[in-house]
Amino acid sequence: MKKSSLMKKLTAAPYLVWAAIFIIVPLIFVLIYSVTDADGSFTLQYISDIGKYKDVMLNSIWLGFIATVISLVIAYPLAYIMARTTANVQRTMMILVMLPMWMNLLIRTYSMMILMQDTGIINSVLTYFNLPNLHMINTQGAVVLGMVYNYIPYMILPLYSIMSKMDMNLIEAAGDLGANKIVTFKDIILPLTLPGIASGFTMVFVPSVSTFYISKKLGGNTFSLIGDVIEMQFKSANNYNLGAALSLVLMVLIIICMMVMNRFTGDDDDGGVLI
Repeated sequence: MKKSSLMKKLTAAPYLVWAAIFIIVPLIFVLIYSVTDADGSFTLQYISDIGKYKDVMLNSIWLGFIATVISLVIAYPLAYIMARTTANVQRTMMILVMLPMWMNLLIRTYSMMILMQDTGIINSVLTYFNLPNLHMINTQGAVVLGMVYNYIPYMILPLYSIMSKMDMNLIEAAGDLGANKIVTFKDIILPLTLPGIASGFTMVFVPSVSTFYISKKLGGNTFSLIGDVIEMQFKSANNYNLGAALSLVLMVLIIICMMVMNRFTGDDDDGGVLI
């Protein structure tokens, strides 16, 4: 038993070292920078300055929430269809879902720009059919669509993982007992898939709230999200302390989100979000 325990510790050692260097140490630096000034003296000035960006943070949360809900509405029926098809069809659909993820985020975002520009592909098609053009680029709607496009696979995968292991005999039994489709979905399918919903919600919401490249390219700098403000503090303003304070608040928000989502799942559920 002691030998087995020692082997487990040795096996986990590389990850523990990796986590300490690239996760724990950077978080400590963020915490230190957020409560110190440029001279290294303790101060809460930068924490108090966060209130100036309340509107930006609320807008980031709102747009991230909208993108997450849209992703859930699209991904849920798709994942259910995938789970009910044959193995060959499931593999094909999984490849189609994952195919965009094989490309870099920059390329995917630029492809969205080409589609949504005033002279882009979508408006070119509308012009061909003598339909009025749509102004999509440099709007909040374009940013939301960019979030959905880039992060929806993270919603599909946990939902599909849960649904593919769901006992379909329960659904058939509900039908035999007289339950209609709405009752079956509400009382059987939805409760069984809550872990996948919670996991997918977190995996889409967290990067959506903290994104900065998507909002910069599809939003055209017409408005800022919290990720844009943090990037500006680190790159342009050279105000690492304020940038660290904003990052600290964002991390707290993410942790709270994950804790809330964990309340809908058990520790043993495949689709749970564990922290």
